[in-house]
Amino acid sequence: MCWSPTADVVAGSCIAAVGVACLTQVRRIQDLPLAALPLLLGIHQIIEAAVWNSGGGAGPATAAWAVIALPLLALWVPAGVLLAAPPPARRRLLVPAAAGLATGITLAFCVAVRPVTAEVRGHTLGYVVDLPLPWLIVVGYLLATVGSLLLAGDPLLRLFGAVVAAGAAVCFLLWKLEFVSTWCAFAAVSAVIVLGWVRRGPRNPAAGGLRTR
Repeated sequence: MCWSPTADVVAGSCIAAVGVACLTQVRRIQDLPLAALPLLLGIHQIIEAAVWNSGGGAGPATAAWAVIALPLLALWVPAGVLLAAPPPARRRLLVPAAAGLATGITLAFCVAVRPVTAEVRGHTLGYVVDLPLPWLIVVGYLLATVGSLLLAGDPLLRLFGAVVAAGAAVCFLLWKLEFVSTWCAFAAVSAVIVLGWVRRGPRNPAAGGLRTR
């Protein structure tokens, strides 16, 4: 989360541009979901600008922001890492994938049937979601997203996971009430690492089914 709607639009547009670059350079079809992550996170930042402009509340922009931040990312990240991983790494990635599935379904239900509101708090936005067992959901969410990246086996994806994990810790310590929003922004900026991963290509093309151009 940035500190004004203008900052969100600028940051989101830059991150989305990185996402487009990732998609134009991806070499394997199984890498597409992970390569699209920066584009998704850039769009997410731009949506937050609409939340700012609406003054928070529980409108369509807030709902769209929550759908991406909560259930979609919990499902998208571990699934993308699992698809892109070489066969030897896939077994250990089943744990964060299962955590993402359970967490994503729970969050989808909560977002669908319970109110999600945004509050402007000075230069930050806080999001309020009524979650059952919130600490358990947070653990499942971080296991699915950060855990899958750290277990990926690819050095750049592990770096991505480490950076996002550090960002999550900093955001939690500095902005407890705005943790989800600030963490997603940090993840979006860190997603530029994905561009390096896409450009480098698979470490073992023969095993990964490299698609030549």
